[in-house]
Amino acid sequence: MLMTTVMMDRDRWMMNDNNYDNDDDTFIITGDITAMWLRDSTNQVLPYMRFLKEDISLQKLVRGLVNRQAASINIDAYANAYNLDASTGNTPHAFDATTKPSFLGTTVSGMNPLIFERKYELDSLAAFLKLSRTYYQSTGDKTPFLHPRWMNAITTVLGVLREMQASTIENQDSYSFQRCQDSCEPTDTLSHGVGFPGKHTGMVRSSFRPSDDACLLPFNVPANAMTVVELQHLSSVLREVHPEQVDTIQAVNELTIEIDKGIQNFGIIFEIENRTILGSYYAYEVDGYGNQYFMDDANIPSLLSLPYLGYLNASDPVYQTTRSKLFDSRFNPYFFQGSAGSGIGGPHNGLGYIWPMSIIMRALTSTNDTEIRDCLRIIKDSAASTGFLHESFWKDDLSLYTRPWFAWANALFGELIYKLVEERPHLLSLRAKVISTSS
Repeated sequence: MLMTTVMMDRDRWMMNDNNYDNDDDTFIITGDITAMWLRDSTNQVLPYMRFLKEDISLQKLVRGLVNRQAASINIDAYANAYNLDASTGNTPHAFDATTKPSFLGTTVSGMNPLIFERKYELDSLAAFLKLSRTYYQSTGDKTPFLHPRWMNAITTVLGVLREMQASTIENQDSYSFQRCQDSCEPTDTLSHGVGFPGKHTGMVRSSFRPSDDACLLPFNVPANAMTVVELQHLSSVLREVHPEQVDTIQAVNELTIEIDKGIQNFGIIFEIENRTILGSYYAYEVDGYGNQYFMDDANIPSLLSLPYLGYLNASDPVYQTTRSKLFDSRFNPYFFQGSAGSGIGGPHNGLGYIWPMSIIMRALTSTNDTEIRDCLRIIKDSAASTGFLHESFWKDDLSLYTRPWFAWANALFGELIYKLVEERPHLLSLRAKVISTSS
């Protein structure tokens, strides 16, 4: 399992939680960076959800992660990554100029020793919701959801979503961020601390993408799509675990409808000729003022991952048009082809670097055996005989890769293998089929 877990005793519980009660606590690093991202840690445990009922220790581990994420959000819902605790935590971004509201209209620094990085990313909050509901669906265990910290975290998440539905001009004080030291990348900071402006659309603004890069336009369509899906699931979980939360359930349902309408009204690009609509496809980011940006990023949520997220079916015609453009460098500036393979990258590592995660997602969302086989070949080759999948590799040289231990990509590959074992075992080796049968 490509993660590091720390089962903490009471004196190490960093969360300033007044109702500790010897709860399970799990801290999962993202690989070669000793910090815990909400998004990464969720994705790192997803392949194991199917085993939780069979393995009590594993169930305890994931339950601890639900507790840890809820407590982290209660510390600061605008952070994307957290430290193990205040005394041993590594905070290389302590001098980031990031603020939060304080008394009488003033603002104060948002950084503290428990935060590794404070980049507000909508998908991080959706990841917490996904972790919570997949744990509940897999186990039926209500334990972490009955503690006040979880319901407080849900209330906090809903508050952030409502705040960030407002236009940028209406709400500039809830969050600001600028990286002023040790960075020369424009994708690592926000213009004037708030980024480029967005108009009210019903969607939720995000300052940064799942890649930790700054959004070009403030409404990231895939992140909003993931939020719609997870709010729908949250409504179901609340009805079962907290049926007394009638107002909250209603608020979740209303928010879900508003965000989805925003995607449909603003997040689709129409191809028009002579006043005739020839086709349509999803934008990656929009601003509500009529500007729509098409690209895709390997990090999930992405446009490619919309069926994986559960937002739509892979056969959806708008998705199919979107998908065809994603694998065409004439439309997607971050689709790269080279002698080592082809796939989607992103601004994070620059032009020419392909992320294995995008190739895995291509296979996860494909219904074509030949396409899936090609993806498996590139994925296998991209490990460059190291035994691990990496963050990215150069399109013409597999030996040029970034991050030797990027746990998320390896976990996602595990999801793909399980899916193929269940649905397309003929694409795997005889050995894989024997293992599947014997288990």
